[in-house]
Amino acid sequence: MKKNSLIIYAALLIALTLNACKAGKNYQRPTVQLPEKFAGVSYADTSSIANIQWKQFFTDTTLQGLIDRGIKYNYNLQIAVKRIDIAQQQVKQAKLSLLPQLNLQVTGQYNRPSDNSLNGLSASSFLGSKHIEDYNASLLLSWELDTWGKIRRQQESVMAQYLQTYEATKAVQTQLVADIAQGYYNLLMLDRQLTIAKQNLTLSDSTVNLTRLLKNAGEVNLLAVQQADAQRQTTALLIPQLEQSITIQENALQILTGQLPGAIARNKGIEAAELPTSLNTGLPAALLSRRPDVRSSEMALVASNAQVGVAQANMYPSLTITAQGGLQSFKSSNWFNIPGSLFGLATGTVLQPIFRNRTLKTQYEVAKIQREQAVLQFRQSVLNAVGEVSNALVQNQKLQQQRQIATGQVDTLNQAVKNARLLFKSDMANYLEVITAQTNALQAQLNLASIQRQQLGAVVELYRSLGGGWQ
Repeated sequence: MKKNSLIIYAALLIALTLNACKAGKNYQRPTVQLPEKFAGVSYADTSSIANIQWKQFFTDTTLQGLIDRGIKYNYNLQIAVKRIDIAQQQVKQAKLSLLPQLNLQVTGQYNRPSDNSLNGLSASSFLGSKHIEDYNASLLLSWELDTWGKIRRQQESVMAQYLQTYEATKAVQTQLVADIAQGYYNLLMLDRQLTIAKQNLTLSDSTVNLTRLLKNAGEVNLLAVQQADAQRQTTALLIPQLEQSITIQENALQILTGQLPGAIARNKGIEAAELPTSLNTGLPAALLSRRPDVRSSEMALVASNAQVGVAQANMYPSLTITAQGGLQSFKSSNWFNIPGSLFGLATGTVLQPIFRNRTLKTQYEVAKIQREQAVLQFRQSVLNAVGEVSNALVQNQKLQQQRQIATGQVDTLNQAVKNARLLFKSDMANYLEVITAQTNALQAQLNLASIQRQQLGAVVELYRSLGGGWQ
């Protein structure tokens, strides 16, 4: 007994000595290529619009209501939140993985051996019975000592996976907020284009009536009336098309917010839509900590790095201590007779894998390759983030220029329509000039509304690409 105790104590001492070791390397963020500042930004400022809460960034109350509903009821976001709940349960389990396992076992066994068997003859000789009974109630303790840090690496991996899930959920929300805002501004653009189409249809009606009057007076021929009417029909065709697009966009927004398809009440036009004019981007390096999808990608890398340590530790010796104690008896009548029925057993096992058909080596090599994949995915996510911010910045700059030009074009063509109608009435311009002027003015007005919507969308995309929307 004394010798066995010394063996166990020696094993424990070795385990405690090795317990400070951890297989594998501790995580270090790999180098990534980042510019000192974003293209088109004249100076580097640490402040960023991504730090603004979405309720402060989007001041339109209708849009705020849609986003708030989306965050509460969008099914994709709810699914992502459930993934966090699952990860939390796994973290709770991982926190207890260093503790020993303890099980209660109660068994009763009845054995009737053959009379001609060795067990049968022994039972008859020593017990005076043809059957053997065995009753056992015991506690079983099993404890694998974390000699190479395998369990701690597993805990590290589980925690990183939890953070990965958490950041991925934040990324789902940022995308959801951006999608709702984009859909809402698209709806406002369609409203504006429908208004433009109806106004131009009224103008086309008056042109057709004027052309008919001039035909009746012998000033123009039937072809002029037909051309004017065809132009009016082209404008009229836009109205059901736009109404269809509006309904589809309303349904899409309702589904995004977890509601049944239906109309959306709104009291603002696209001209009244306001977003922050100061669009600070912050430093590119801040994307590593601000973009949820980049953070999620890095947490996946942390988990992969920890799994390399787990796979490496699996190739080293493992030390397991087991103990069992309780009550045991051949008769149920004295099963709980103490101390006569008491028994105890303790063992220490050192297991060194020798030949496993290269399974452990393969797992280790695969884990290292998967870590390399995670590094590449992390770097790709950073590169994508920088590219998205750069694209959004150039869109904002160029769409502002386009809007100024388009606004001037609309003013010019509206004046041209007025002049063409006056000249047509005075017989100083033909009907084709009037129709051409109206067609060009309609297209310019629709184009201006589209540019206004694109400009709003570019600001939303800049906000999302910088990591805004989850606060």
